[in-house]
Amino acid sequence: MKVIIQRVSKACVSVDNTLISSINGGLLLLLGICNEDSFKDIEWLSKKILNMRIFNDKDKIMNKSLLDINGEIIVISQFTLMGSTKKGNRPSYIKAAKPDVAIPLYEQFISHLEKEFGKKIGTGIFGADMKVELINDGPVTISLNSLNKE
Repeated sequence: MKVIIQRVSKACVSVDNTLISSINGGLLLLLGICNEDSFKDIEWLSKKILNMRIFNDKDKIMNKSLLDINGEIIVISQFTLMGSTKKGNRPSYIKAAKPDVAIPLYEQFISHLEKEFGKKIGTGIFGADMKVELINDGPVTISLNSLNKE
């Protein structure tokens, strides 16, 4: 699994001009899933995401986690994170899991993250043409890959 973490002061996702989820401060997560991913990837990413110290303390040093600030989360599925640009100019998405694999893992990721977080998180709609708006705070953007634990 690959996750792009964006620290946001605001974020929302809409489908067909209908607001699906919105938050006021926290993390917007873009999640890419490949065929090799499993629940172990979900556990590792959830722990990293919730405990990553990327929020400012009183001295404006990134010393606080999402749990420390009682922030919010939106998770958006994004198969394009699995794109390969090794050959040619059109990305190949062959490594991206098909919906029959990706949807259950996406739902497990959300469920496990909510359990560990202790509160409901926002989502998009898997496979929909979503419009995502955000105000990146910092900006702070971090990439995690469970395959190589980066």
